[in-house]
Amino acid sequence: QVQLVESGGGLVQAGDSLRLSCAASGLTFSGYSMAWFRQAPGKEREFVGGIGRSGSFTRYGDSVKGRFTISRDNAKNMAYLQMNSLEPEDTAVYYCAASPTTLVQTTTPPYGYWGQGTQVTVSS
Repeated sequence: QVQLVESGGGLVQAGDSLRLSCAASGLTFSGYSMAWFRQAPGKEREFVGGIGRSGSFTRYGDSVKGRFTISRDNAKNMAYLQMNSLEPEDTAVYYCAASPTTLVQTTTPPYGYWGQGTQVTVSS
């Protein structure tokens, strides 16, 4: 019944910006920490950014810190990932995830709900 649906991916050039959206349903959205992960072919799933239940706490992976911003709108059951200064290394499938934990975790085990992913491709 729980659904997380990502959107906003696409093909962009290096240096461009893109905003991903995650629409959540079937859960009490404000009771879940949200996170974005990404996975490139042949690589492990990587933590990109996370945001606490109230939206007051955020954390980011080292590779995107300073370029990406995670946010949420609890009234709309939406989470977002604003991606600036995109690089070819950012090319991956981006996944939205939800966890009932109070604190944002950077590992996959606490996240029990996942979206299907949206492809982001950054050309040189």
